[in-house]
Amino acid sequence: MSSSATRIAEDTQAPAAPGRRRRGAATGRAGLAAAAGVLLYLSFPPRPLWWLAVPAFALLGHVLYGRRPRAAFGLGLLAGLGFLLPLLVWTGEEVGPVPWLALTLVEALFVAAGGVGIALVTRLPLWPVWAAAVWVAAEGVRARWPFGGFSWGKIAFGQADGVFIPLAAAGGTPLVGFAVALCGFGLYAVLRTLRTARPGAAAAPLRPAATAAAALAVLVPVAGALAARPLLHSGAEDGTATAAVIQGNVPRAGFDFNAQRRAVLDNHARRTEQLADDVKAGRVPRPDFVVWPENSSDLDPYTSPDAYEVIDRAVKAIGVPVSIGAVLAPQTGPLRNTQILWDPVKGPTATYDKRQIQPFGEYIPMRSVARMFSSDVDRVRRDFGPGDKPGVFDMAGTGVGLVTCYEAAFDGRVRDTVRAGAQVISVPSNNATFGRSQMTYQQLAMDRVRAVEHSRTVLVPVTSGVSAVIRPDGTVVRQTAMFEPAALVEQVPLRSSLTPATRLGALPEYMLFVLAAAPLGWVLYGAARARRRMAPEAP
Repeated sequence: MSSSATRIAEDTQAPAAPGRRRRGAATGRAGLAAAAGVLLYLSFPPRPLWWLAVPAFALLGHVLYGRRPRAAFGLGLLAGLGFLLPLLVWTGEEVGPVPWLALTLVEALFVAAGGVGIALVTRLPLWPVWAAAVWVAAEGVRARWPFGGFSWGKIAFGQADGVFIPLAAAGGTPLVGFAVALCGFGLYAVLRTLRTARPGAAAAPLRPAATAAAALAVLVPVAGALAARPLLHSGAEDGTATAAVIQGNVPRAGFDFNAQRRAVLDNHARRTEQLADDVKAGRVPRPDFVVWPENSSDLDPYTSPDAYEVIDRAVKAIGVPVSIGAVLAPQTGPLRNTQILWDPVKGPTATYDKRQIQPFGEYIPMRSVARMFSSDVDRVRRDFGPGDKPGVFDMAGTGVGLVTCYEAAFDGRVRDTVRAGAQVISVPSNNATFGRSQMTYQQLAMDRVRAVEHSRTVLVPVTSGVSAVIRPDGTVVRQTAMFEPAALVEQVPLRSSLTPATRLGALPEYMLFVLAAAPLGWVLYGAARARRRMAPEAP
């Protein structure tokens, strides 16, 4: 450890040597860092290329291995931009490039900070383990801060079709991300060990112990994922229910969907009444309950008698409980993004207010500052406020947990809904703002990961698509096209047992935080001691 610490101390003090060769190598590393980020992007839906994440991390390990902190920060930033710029391009779909670029830069800074940590721990034995933990720790920080965090782009969300997905049921999204990163870093460690030990190389001969450790870093995550496959379930524990998912569609895609509020409500009511006609004609089975999307009624039915009448007529036509996505506008205080349980006899009964509201979308933090970057912030004239309790509706005897759109990206919001008694999860969403972008497919993959993580059927009603029914093992059994009205009627399994991931909660993530912090602390402590030894003594 002392020699490693000395090298770090020297690296942080010594200036870079000049020379064309050094500049060329630096340029090559920068290009490879950006390429690693692009490979990560390509591993995400709608492409079924989940396996590209492994060579992406191998390439990232190559460019960061042994780098000085300043260089590692720059290389990590390039990797983050290569990953997140194309992944998040949909955020500028209707508001222009400035918010997209600003968000991407902020999120890429977390990747850059993680790059520094990864470069530091490459000095240690078993470095792929520590490096993978550092990556997950960086994801965990950006999922919490600032403004409540932003979880989009967690590596686990690109793995819905991958070999590592059973680990979601064992330890949640942090364990999946750790396994993918460990496999990639381990792959680079194997290749590096073999390359430096080849005949004629200047390095030492092949070290069996180091080679075996590197190989295990590749094999253990894969073996763990295969061992976790029995945690995947698609059968029922508490019987079944027939659910209907309504996609009413919007008249026009784009940011002005709020101006179409009555038309959107009419579309969802009309499609529900059409479903009722299909049930009476025997074309489809009668559902036990129906779920509508987020923003399916942006007219407050408590203050708009006309909206109340439209909804009530549709619910009475289908004759079963319906979960309605509405915007409530109380006389004072913030708006509420609410799901309303609407009974065909009793009318509106229970409600759930969205808890994880979207900064710069549903509320504007630092409005005067944000306005300097985009005047579109003033489209949000009145901020939304968050709810404070998980929502589980009793819908004809089925516990339907509500996780509204953006909330599905946050581990704790989904987990506490399942712990509150959800036998089925509904993720009502409104993606009309983002047109035909990849956003809706990224979110669908996220919902598939949540299905596996908690072993629950996930229903995804979306105003404009893609709406879907997802089995507890993550398979999509029904889905709609985009911007077409549709009704998905499907018999779904009900489950109430808790997966290890649901029981453990955030513990796996906290353990990975420790697994990252301990070696980083050790390296930095050793480097500080080495610098003190190297410093000249005062006369």
